[in-house]
Amino acid sequence: MTMHDPTAVPLDPYAASLARKWMAAGALIRDAVGAVLLVDPTYKPQWEVPGGSVDAGESPLAACRREVVEELGLDRPVGRVLAVDWIPSRPGWPDGLILLYDGGVLTAAEIAAIRLPADELAAWAFVDPDEVPGRVPAPLGRQIAAGLRAEADGTVAYLEDGYLAG
Repeated sequence: MTMHDPTAVPLDPYAASLARKWMAAGALIRDAVGAVLLVDPTYKPQWEVPGGSVDAGESPLAACRREVVEELGLDRPVGRVLAVDWIPSRPGWPDGLILLYDGGVLTAAEIAAIRLPADELAAWAFVDPDEVPGRVPAPLGRQIAAGLRAEADGTVAYLEDGYLAG
């Protein structure tokens, strides 16, 4: 399938006047006992879930799968959206949206096959859900907790800066 490159033609004047947001997608991946997979980026002080920015013309679902391949070396399907989080603007950054997808439960063979890109990630670990908030930025800790609840009860959580909203 060929992706449409939105930069190939000039934007419609009205479309060009619309606000721009950044978008990211992450995977909530667990092991057989329910621990959450976190990765330690070399370029950030705190741990994250596998994932990253959505590229122009790329769907968030495709971005999540691509990032899992790039960061873990695992090409596996991504499940449903568990949480959508609107992140307010901050100095130097516009507001944005983060989609947290169900990354499923890894088998022992998949865990053994994890390979990190040394220039991007220093380590990975399965972390008990109660210990996640001490390792990740506060909004991400709230996203993960909401994602785990949404996975358990079959819902989708809508958050604003990591807080349940709506």
